[in-house]
Amino acid sequence: MNEIQILLASPATLALLVANVVLSIAAFNNAALVHRLLFDINRIRRNKEWYRGITSGFIHADPFHLFMNMLALYFMGPYLELTTGTVGFLVIYFAALLAGSAWTYMEHYRDSNYRALGASGAVSGITTAAAVFFPFAEIRLFFALPMPLGVFAICYIVFSAWASRSNIRDGIGHGAHLGGALAGIAIVCLFWPEAPQRAWTDFMATLPTSL
Repeated sequence: MNEIQILLASPATLALLVANVVLSIAAFNNAALVHRLLFDINRIRRNKEWYRGITSGFIHADPFHLFMNMLALYFMGPYLELTTGTVGFLVIYFAALLAGSAWTYMEHYRDSNYRALGASGAVSGITTAAAVFFPFAEIRLFFALPMPLGVFAICYIVFSAWASRSNIRDGIGHGAHLGGALAGIAIVCLFWPEAPQRAWTDFMATLPTSL
């Protein structure tokens, strides 16, 4: 199957792509909609608007933000969904989304002005989950540098942890990335324990044997 056929065979991935694109485009020029859906620490703390932990994952700051997240979902989502099944895929996606929001909430709890939006936490979880199933699959970092997906996932987690702990103010939700990425791995280990076992066995097989 080509990429389009694979996408059409992955209904959850397709639905999430459409939902993100439609809601994000609707929100680009609708400040009221953004404020109703985005992750707002103050409103969550004061009004218990916990739903924002999910709705904020369906709107984006600008077209480039939307494009990068949907590009990752487009490439990773269908293969993961075909491997785990639609229900399993949705469990991973929303668990990662919620974990990213939870991590962000804990990290910025005292900052009543903190706000965030985007599907990065969920997409991070999809990416790391796919890395457990397909650690040796080759990706092109920045569309040029070849790298095994497993190596990318490890580097991504390490960098996100460092950036989150360093409290870098670059407009990127590194805590959400980290929470989502760890949740993606955790869900796969919990429901598909044979996947990390197989990945470890395959990795050990690549090591040179002692004389």
